[in-house]
Amino acid sequence: MRIGLAINYAGGFKDVAAEVAELERAGLDIVFVPEAYSFDAVSALGYLAASTERVQLASGILQLYTRTPTLTAMTAAGLDYVSDGRFTLGLGASGPQVIEGFHGVPYDAPIARTREVIDICRQVWRREYLQFEGKHYTIPLPADQGTGLAKSLKLVNHPVRERIPILVAALGPKNVELAAEVAEGWQPLFYLPEKAPDVWGKALATGRAKRDPALGELDVYANPMLAIGENVEPLREFAKPQLALYIGGMGAKGKNFYHALATNYGYGPEADRIQELYLSGDKDGAAKVVPDELVRDISLIGTPQFVKERLAAFRESGVTTLNVVPLASTRSERIKLIEILRELAA
Repeated sequence: MRIGLAINYAGGFKDVAAEVAELERAGLDIVFVPEAYSFDAVSALGYLAASTERVQLASGILQLYTRTPTLTAMTAAGLDYVSDGRFTLGLGASGPQVIEGFHGVPYDAPIARTREVIDICRQVWRREYLQFEGKHYTIPLPADQGTGLAKSLKLVNHPVRERIPILVAALGPKNVELAAEVAEGWQPLFYLPEKAPDVWGKALATGRAKRDPALGELDVYANPMLAIGENVEPLREFAKPQLALYIGGMGAKGKNFYHALATNYGYGPEADRIQELYLSGDKDGAAKVVPDELVRDISLIGTPQFVKERLAAFRESGVTTLNVVPLASTRSERIKLIEILRELAA
């Protein structure tokens, strides 16, 4: 099982890069750079590529709507080049709150767009003369819509790899099915091992049945918070504000993927109450309603024995990479946590 973590996108790059270099020496396998409504992820990924040697780098995630498919492919090829083939392209639809509320772009057809973006990226990396006619993207434009020169182009540079791994962040069944069909990896959020087969099993099986064997086995990424020790259980409270934000605030009623996920996990009434409180402005009250059992089961926060047991549950459910969030206040403590986790996961 690979060990990874996501950098803090609210901070700067320089201190983070120095810490990632130390984490690399401690055994970290992959580092994810989020892109929400902060600094862009690409700048940080390029910075990390120059300051690390072995650790894999991933966008976690680039939103579908904020770059053209071809620019996404060009960016991925560039990052793979400067990292000597260590880049994974993490893609996702994000949600209306970010796409419409921050970027001012309509949030539409996430599943169809995901498929088309992936198809175009792989054409670009193979250096084919680009020809694509989809429902949402047509390249090149017909002469009567463009400049009159409907001529195909191909990437000038030779990519390090013509098949850069693609990771799709997805929660809904149709999007999960698509990830299992066409991507190298799938990343859900708030992954609960015991409930995963009930929530996603059918979608994963359907997607895998249509999967090209050349893609290999599907990598499954989970994102648990991490704290290991004899008296760390109170740190589970730190997970609740984030869960309240997503379940309660990432979308309106009826349009919140995370609320639907909590409901599918069996916490429907609690999810309704979290959303009601959060949307009314009572964020603290919403956090208090987050069930203790939900936090416990999606996290790696507890004694070494507890964490080892939970690692077994994640592994048994199909998780291949843990993208952890260390709950530690200093660099040395975070590095120590990764070292301990590496030992427990061995």
